[in-house]
Amino acid sequence: MNHSTRLYVAGHTGLVGSALLNALQTDGYMNIITRTHSELDLTCQHDVNAFFQETQPECVVLAAARVGGIWANSRYSANFIYENLTIQTNVIHAAWQAGVDRLLFLGSSCIYPRDCPQPMKESYLLSGTLEQTNEAYAIAKIAGIKMCQFYNQQYGTRFLSVMPTNLYGPNDNFDLEDSHVLPALIRKFHEAKFNYHASVEIWGSGKPLREFLFVNDLAEACLFLLKLKDADYLPLVHTEDAPLINIGTGKETSIRNLADLVKTTVGFEGDYHFNTAKPDGTPRKLLDIRRMRKLNWQAKTSLKNGLRHTYTWYQQNQSNSAIHSNAII
Repeated sequence: MNHSTRLYVAGHTGLVGSALLNALQTDGYMNIITRTHSELDLTCQHDVNAFFQETQPECVVLAAARVGGIWANSRYSANFIYENLTIQTNVIHAAWQAGVDRLLFLGSSCIYPRDCPQPMKESYLLSGTLEQTNEAYAIAKIAGIKMCQFYNQQYGTRFLSVMPTNLYGPNDNFDLEDSHVLPALIRKFHEAKFNYHASVEIWGSGKPLREFLFVNDLAEACLFLLKLKDADYLPLVHTEDAPLINIGTGKETSIRNLADLVKTTVGFEGDYHFNTAKPDGTPRKLLDIRRMRKLNWQAKTSLKNGLRHTYTWYQQNQSNSAIHSNAII
C-alpha cells in the first residue's frame, strides 16, 4: 500500500472510521473513498455492488456496523444480527468481486465465549457459549470472521479480521440508552456535576473486569496492518484457523475502578452507587495480544490520558455526541 492507493473506509463517520480517516489523512493518503449512510446504504446489495464497480478500491476497512451497549443489544437483537450480517456480507462479497487486495474486517472482543480462559487467544473462537446480552451482535461478527476465512481459502483473497477490545474516544456514542459503559459513565458523571446531583447510578455490581483501548491507537494499528509487507501479512490471512488478530492494551480494570477514574476526570464531587438488579455482562474480557506484539506494535495511550482526551472532546461536542442505535455508522 502506498499514498496513492484507493482505500475505502466503510463507516467513516463512526467512532473507529473517523479515527482511521484522520490517521490516513495525517499520514498523507490521497485517494481515500468515503460514503455516508445517506449516500450509500450498505444493506442494499445492488447499491454496494455498483459502488465497488464504480470506485474500484484496492483496500477496504469495514468499520461500518450497528453498535450499542447491553440495553440496545437486548432490545434490538433482531436489528443487530440482521443489519450487521447484511452489511458485512454485501461488502466482503463485493470486495472479492472487485479484486480488492486487502480488507480489514472490524469486530469486537464479544466474539469470544462468556467464560473464556483469560487472556483470550484468537484460537478460543467458537470454543464455548457466548454472553447472552450481546449474542446477536457477536454471532453476526463471528459470521464475518468465518466469511473472510472461507473467501481466503476458496478465492485466495487477503481478508483479515481485526478484533479490538472495548473502544472509547472522540466521536463515541454518549446516548445513555445505547452507549457502552465508558461513554455512559462520562455522561452520567458530567450531568450529575452540572445538575448538582448527590449520587450517580451505575449498572451492575462494579466487579467485572474490562480492557479499554483508545480509538486512535486502534486506527494506528489498522494502518500498521495495512502497511505490513506480504511476508508478515500473508501468514495472518492464509492459515488453517480464522484470519483473526486481537488488538488491545494487555491491561484491565474493574468497572468500579473505572468509575473512580471517570469521576476524577470529570471532577464530580458526589458519590455513586451500583444497581445490582441490572446485568453485569461478561465477568472478564482481556485479550491475548501476543500476535500484535510479535509484529512490534503496541498501544501508546494510557487509560488516564485517553479519558482526559475523550472528556475534553465530549465537553466541546455535547450537542452532537448522542448517536442513536438505529443509525448505522
